[in-house]
Amino acid sequence: MTTRSSIRPKPAKPAVRRVDPKALTGKEAPRELLEGFFPAFAGRGLREAHRLMRASIVEDHAVFATVSGAMTPAGMHQSALIPMIEAGWISCLTTTGANLYHDLHRTLGHLIHEVNPAGDDGAYRKARIIRIYDLGFDEDVLLDTDKFFCELLKTKPFQRPMTTPELHHEIGRAVAQIEDERKLPRPSLLATCFRHGVPIFVGAPQDGSIYLNVVKMEREDPDKFKFRLDVARDVYSMAALQHWSRSKKGRGADGQASVWILGGGVPKNYTLQGEPLLSQILGVDARGFDIDVQVCVDVVDNGALSSCSAGEGHTWGKTSIECVESKSVYLRTDVTVALPILTHALLSDAKLRRKPMRLYDKLPQACEQLDREWRK
Repeated sequence: MTTRSSIRPKPAKPAVRRVDPKALTGKEAPRELLEGFFPAFAGRGLREAHRLMRASIVEDHAVFATVSGAMTPAGMHQSALIPMIEAGWISCLTTTGANLYHDLHRTLGHLIHEVNPAGDDGAYRKARIIRIYDLGFDEDVLLDTDKFFCELLKTKPFQRPMTTPELHHEIGRAVAQIEDERKLPRPSLLATCFRHGVPIFVGAPQDGSIYLNVVKMEREDPDKFKFRLDVARDVYSMAALQHWSRSKKGRGADGQASVWILGGGVPKNYTLQGEPLLSQILGVDARGFDIDVQVCVDVVDNGALSSCSAGEGHTWGKTSIECVESKSVYLRTDVTVALPILTHALLSDAKLRRKPMRLYDKLPQACEQLDREWRK
């Protein structure tokens, strides 16, 4: 008698990788170091993150990167994010309003320095020193940055309803001009994204100092200050870009998309929710992201979205089943530890560089394509 269990196909045996690293010599190339000397545990997660990020680039995926935490005060944009954008790897960026606000401190000529995180916060306050854990800067840095944004957002290009990519593209345009005029040696994140056509989304813009200044200007002169955020069009634009990145009418039959999640939080959820918007709300076929790389310190069993694994995300339609089975990693460590190592290893291979996808320029046609498909 043939039973149900006897006719099931046998699962394929996973490839066996020996855990037997050689002795380090100090002469290893960055890629060789990551691939051969991080054999287990969190080290293996770092190795997997490198493998999957490299695959995203080699297979020409549209890469949707998310960045939370105080990454620009820490200089992570200068050391890692900007080089990756210039190498053509990051196609779309979601971050916080705070990261974009702090992005401009150095551009405006201000200093961010180390402080003692166990120091006297009362004394710091009296000295008008703002502290972000072990980073510090004078309160005048904030006041000068506030003045810059107030003057800029009052200008004509901003007096209309806008999405966050449109807002940050216009800010980036203005900042790029300043950098060119002053011949500044190091670019800002905003100007770099403008130059390379990388759209910047912010899922909670009201939770940041750029928008605090918007509040003031709107209350001062509501008739003259016409800037508004078009939130519904913002969310739709994210979904449209993800759909376009995989569709035959967008990037071709083999179009794929990866998500690189650096730190969790609102940027993570705002990017991932484009997939259920497509499949559950608009009724458009969406398989989810093809590769999922996550670097976050949160434990995975507390129900928080920051720690949501690719498998949990698959139940929402955010990641594909192939992604869950062999193309995802959750590396539980701090971004400031992992990102410089990963970036260095990837940059060490000159062959990985590619032309930027300039997804910002594709936004109108991506939205038009999605309009046609879900309204059929």
